[in-house]
Amino acid sequence: MATALEIPRKISWAAFAWFSLLVLVCYAPVLRSLVINWDTDPDMGHGFFVPLVAGFIVWRHRQELLAIKPRPCWWGLGVILMGAAVLVAATMGVELFLSRFAFLLTLVGIVWLLGGTLLLKKMAFPLALLFFMIPIPVILYNRITFPLQILASKLAAGALSVLGIPVMREGNVLELPSQRLSVVEACSGIRSLLSLTFLSLVYGYFFEKRTWIRWALFLSTIPIAIVANGSRVTFTGILSEIKPEYAEGFFHESTGWVIFMVALFILVLFHQAVRRADRFFLAKSGAHSGR
Repeated sequence: MATALEIPRKISWAAFAWFSLLVLVCYAPVLRSLVINWDTDPDMGHGFFVPLVAGFIVWRHRQELLAIKPRPCWWGLGVILMGAAVLVAATMGVELFLSRFAFLLTLVGIVWLLGGTLLLKKMAFPLALLFFMIPIPVILYNRITFPLQILASKLAAGALSVLGIPVMREGNVLELPSQRLSVVEACSGIRSLLSLTFLSLVYGYFFEKRTWIRWALFLSTIPIAIVANGSRVTFTGILSEIKPEYAEGFFHESTGWVIFMVALFILVLFHQAVRRADRFFLAKSGAHSGR
């Protein structure tokens, strides 16, 4: 039975088109600055792929979504108005993160208003993925990157010492026999962490059905990204001892890509190991229960 907050009627494509046009007009400056951010910020290069992947997930389940009987809900209008209020406040305060967050609020509100609660639940994952296309706030970014810089420098210093390369660490600076290496923000590993976290969610969605394993994959990206970035700094230190020019330019950038691909491979291996362990314990518990 429909509540007072629900409107039991069908959704017309004209309504979707109208709301989409309004959203594009209202958020055009916000979306433009967001795309520019993806293009200019190395940490946000994955932003271009986020809406494409989210859109593909929606398209892949289009038959299931279209089969849902629309039960538009007025609560969605409240979320849309909340998004508008956040946009106004963000515009007045020149706050980019909030203005971009307002765009996501508006999308959620439109789906809820026109499609209802069930449709919103079915689209929760692709809508949640869109958060990864928004750069994190600067104040939070600074609080994350500096500890990552220190951690990467500590891991690299320890690894280089084990390999027999003399190294002295002062904060995020490594003193090597050939030169001084600074683990700057670009080498903090935040780029790998953001990209790997996004990919772990997408990978888990397509290749794993069990919720707890998806969570395990998501959480595993933190240590994997940290170790991968520490390995990159270590490898850079080794290359600098071979030839100082290898610590910058093409060689430095290429090591980043290689290490990131290795991190992806480790994520896949971790997934297979967790699945095997899960099957083993399920089989063992089944054998005990059968006795």
